[in-house]
Amino acid sequence: MAKKTTLNRRTFLSTAAAASAFTLLPHNKLFGADAPSKKLRVAGVGAGGQAMHDLGQVSRFADIVALCDVDDERSALAKQRWPEATVYRDWRIMLEKEQNNIDAVVVACPDHMHAVAAMAAMQLGKHVYVEKPMAHNIAEVRALRAMAKKTGVVTQMGNQGHSFPGVHRLKKWMELDAIGTVSEVQCWTNRPSWPQGIPRPADTPPVPKTLDWDLWLGPAAKRPYNPAYCPRSWRGWADFGTGALGDMGCHILDSPFYALDLGNPDRVTAEAEPFNGETFQKKTKITYEFPARGDMPPVKLVWHDGGSMPERPEELEEGRPIGDNEGGSLFIGSKGKMVSGTYSNNAQLIPEDKHDNYEHKSIKAFKSKGHHYDWVMACMGEGSCASHFDYAAGLTEMVLLGTIALRAKSPIEWDTATMSVTNDADANELVSREYLNGYSLG
Repeated sequence: MAKKTTLNRRTFLSTAAAASAFTLLPHNKLFGADAPSKKLRVAGVGAGGQAMHDLGQVSRFADIVALCDVDDERSALAKQRWPEATVYRDWRIMLEKEQNNIDAVVVACPDHMHAVAAMAAMQLGKHVYVEKPMAHNIAEVRALRAMAKKTGVVTQMGNQGHSFPGVHRLKKWMELDAIGTVSEVQCWTNRPSWPQGIPRPADTPPVPKTLDWDLWLGPAAKRPYNPAYCPRSWRGWADFGTGALGDMGCHILDSPFYALDLGNPDRVTAEAEPFNGETFQKKTKITYEFPARGDMPPVKLVWHDGGSMPERPEELEEGRPIGDNEGGSLFIGSKGKMVSGTYSNNAQLIPEDKHDNYEHKSIKAFKSKGHHYDWVMACMGEGSCASHFDYAAGLTEMVLLGTIALRAKSPIEWDTATMSVTNDADANELVSREYLNGYSLG
């Protein structure tokens, strides 16, 4: 087993020293008369895939001054787009070298690296944008939330739907009692779109010359390189990702979490093949049981992936879609039902005539020019973020309880106050992790 080490801030600094297309517009055209005199200086942890998309969006309003990726091929592509940026392989060295040149950091790498990179950035007083899920485990989520509060930096998780009007419309309709008291929600996704339910590969091909495999592994236990892990299929592997639920739960479960003020469940039950110790299951159904909240009754929330789907409501007229191609949510109330898409878009009351009666009562006060824009402007001292860590932590913690249930041998019972699984000692070990290879949250 790799040697476990800890890395406090001082040690970190000393050791470090040794996806959508869009049109880029001029800065003054984007901001108009409100254009700030100084642009935010941003560094990126991750340069390909989703990171390229996030940095692309941010660069519409800010300067990308430093880039980091463990794969030189991806870094080279990013360098072509932002030729003025300094390129690094190790984000720890980047933060040490660039700490006086940057204001903020975008963390968009595999899940197992989110927390250590975001924590290091916040410890240096840098604002952070972190892709969803906010972290790989619940202990990390709480640590990031606490550090954000301590430092006062601007934070945003990459569940962009929370800056769309749809989720706020859903909450408004709940407040207007559009479907009555909600006691059940069914949610689903078309993921996984990568292999899951597979064992660890036995072959050990050579590491690509452009890739630093040890840096890619980061705080995870050593294992031989295989293309089954990176660059595209890491989400299914429990050491690195959080499966279909971790990928899409922060999008799809956002609407019930927000609209119903869910908080954490008391009990989570997973229906799936036994966890094989390596990858999450091909097909899952996870039931969250939430207690009553104030005058709101208990709620059962059911998550489906890998082809599992809820029954189509009988009241839903022929030709009206249930959700969208990526997934959706179905709210079941005492007076009716409501369905929405992946990012809470296209919310529809069922039946259609009921929807027509409420359509004009949509939320109007909520305004956002975009998830990335809001983060950049908040970092500049203007406005605020919708999915700041104080909100995003609760949503992510709820999502990650489902991934623990998928790895447990039986339903788990959760105590929020003590941050513990109370009925399964093995499952309780999954609340946190061991940091290896010189990494820590310190």
